[in-house]
Amino acid sequence: MAIANTDPSFLPAHVLAAEIAARRLSPVEIVEAILARIAAQDGKLHAYVEVYGDDARLAAEAADKAIRSGHRVGPLHGVPIALKDLIDLEGRVTTGGSEVWRDRRSTVTATLARRLIAAGMIVLGKTHTVEFAMGGWGTNQHR
Repeated sequence: MAIANTDPSFLPAHVLAAEIAARRLSPVEIVEAILARIAAQDGKLHAYVEVYGDDARLAAEAADKAIRSGHRVGPLHGVPIALKDLIDLEGRVTTGGSEVWRDRRSTVTATLARRLIAAGMIVLGKTHTVEFAMGGWGTNQHR
């Protein structure tokens, strides 16, 4: 399945994983495409609380080197993801969508995040959520 001339930022995770495995796309190319899309669109969409561009680039380079040298850790290695701002990452702000937690830094990494990262996934950043994921979506004051 060739994907020539297709922007990687529009491809689903399973296709990205297959393209990485087949070495038709690198994690670096994918992360750069998605970060460019975030930069172009997030000013209007306000989907992200925080983008970890530098860390994502470093993780993509490491994944690319590992995969090229035969050290692929699994089928999701090199696939980028965004985490909801409910999932703790040690040292990162996790607001849970609440002004009360605006400056709260996580002291641990959630099991979910640890497992995704151990599987080789690359965290791009955190996306907005309604306060503590309770209730309907409205004007998000935590921009």
